[in-house]
Amino acid sequence: MLPPPRFCIISSTRLPFQIHPRPPIFSSMSSSKSETVPPILSLALPSDTGRVLSIQSHTVQGYVGNKSAVFPLQLLGYDVDPINSVQFSNHTGYPSFKGQVLNGQQLWELIEGLEANNLLFYTHLLTGYIGSVSFLNTILEVVKKLRTINPKLTYVCDPVMGDEGKLYVPPDLVAVYREKVVPVASMLTPNQFEAEQLTGCRIVSESDGREACNKLHAAGPSKVVITSINIGGGLLLIGSDKREKGQSPQQFRIAIPKIPAYFTGTGDLMTALLLGWSNKYPDNLVKAAELAVSSLQALLQRTLSDYDKAGYDPAASSLEIRLIQSQDDIRNPHVQFEAQKYS
Repeated sequence: MLPPPRFCIISSTRLPFQIHPRPPIFSSMSSSKSETVPPILSLALPSDTGRVLSIQSHTVQGYVGNKSAVFPLQLLGYDVDPINSVQFSNHTGYPSFKGQVLNGQQLWELIEGLEANNLLFYTHLLTGYIGSVSFLNTILEVVKKLRTINPKLTYVCDPVMGDEGKLYVPPDLVAVYREKVVPVASMLTPNQFEAEQLTGCRIVSESDGREACNKLHAAGPSKVVITSINIGGGLLLIGSDKREKGQSPQQFRIAIPKIPAYFTGTGDLMTALLLGWSNKYPDNLVKAAELAVSSLQALLQRTLSDYDKAGYDPAASSLEIRLIQSQDDIRNPHVQFEAQKYS
């Protein structure tokens, strides 16, 4: 199942793109096939940004999971191949839904199909909501497989487990995330509750949030963004970038306005934006976070405005985000939310 909608807390110059090494061009097909099958251009002529494998949920209607992540990454210049961990008619906040759930064996079959045709070169892996231990263990095998092909693979993990003190995945998943997933992740984007679950420590202050980032760095990822921390009635994003082992990480905060409404797909979108901008600015997580937060907040304000135009009370239920209508804010965000660096 998809997780219940999260309470939203975060709601033309040429950019300096990061250049990735060109992947190897494979030629394992027979000569007869190689004459008739054209090359995969995203492999033969890779984009300056990268090629992303995104394993997340999918809904026919609305924007959550891959529906919330793929389009923004494409707008930012990435080739994105989605694998849908579930395919539902709509998100689970509606009175009913129907659809299918992909299991670990089916996921691995898709990976094997890609590998059989030499299509498994990716610069990034992005994962979101995962509902079972078996599927999460298969994700770990996917990470291993992808890194045998590209050792420099960046794994961006949104450890979707719960929010506001409540788990909405099986409790067994927490240990798998903590013990197996965190050590192999490159970037981690938990919310406050998820960061507490992963570190075993309560977060009730900014210093607690910074210490949680340090503990997560020690476990594996070099980049950690706690996307929302509710402190004293206000909301903060706390980011941490540990560039070199043995050195203290660069840490920062972004104050975020609290919006009295529920939105679906915002966590998935935020993680996608962090992936997209942090890759464009690999040595400046501060700037990447400012751009991501500013994009998301502009989108949320447009969503609220459009519901108001439709005569609907935004506080009445969870809201579908206006993703397509906000593409200019995704592609060229105006930074309105600036970070403050900790000394």
